[in-house]
Amino acid sequence: MMSVSIAKLPFGQRPRERLLTLGPHALSDSELLAVLLRQGRRGESALDMAAELLAEHGGIAGLAAARPEELSRRAGIGVAKAAAIIAAFHLGTRARDSPDTAPRLDGAADVVRVALPLFTGARVERLLVLVCDAQNRLRHKVFVAEGAIDQVAVPVREILNTVLRHDGRSFAVVHNHPSGDPAPSFDDRRATTLLVESARTVGLRFLDHVVIAGARWASAAPLNRPSE
Repeated sequence: MMSVSIAKLPFGQRPRERLLTLGPHALSDSELLAVLLRQGRRGESALDMAAELLAEHGGIAGLAAARPEELSRRAGIGVAKAAAIIAAFHLGTRARDSPDTAPRLDGAADVVRVALPLFTGARVERLLVLVCDAQNRLRHKVFVAEGAIDQVAVPVREILNTVLRHDGRSFAVVHNHPSGDPAPSFDDRRATTLLVESARTVGLRFLDHVVIAGARWASAAPLNRPSE
């Protein structure tokens, strides 16, 4: 079926105009994404492209977890649109994590609630740093490493530099096991010990190291066991 350009839609049916007159809550996910994309490509409108992107990534959560290079490889997206999509998701995240509404990370379960959506659909291991203030309130979420399936190094220096660069006082780290088994490996526990010691030397408080596998998780900190 031939695509219909957004410019050829009746004025009141165009996503941008609907957003301005009715507000963002009146728009579907595809329409909001189409506003961000602005235009599609030959034979495919921005609405078509938005719908296909969401379908390819399993919805909004999956698209939010996509890597810039992954998005930019898609025909009609390119580097500029990929950057705009990534930036939009991160602006939304930062708005939710403002000091007045930021969650406190007082335990592994709090870490999981924050981190789990960011790993939806991840096919390789990724390492996330959750930077917190002195009261363990979340300030920033920063991915610092990515590797092959079941193999991501723990760059201790980069983790600590990330926390200090964002004026953090405490932090947690999270990585995923695409294998589906959240049980921390020997290397995971060894890295945790190194993080605890290294954080102490620079005056930071280490909160936890959580391993995520799908909906399951486990803490690599001492005396913690996998969740049911």
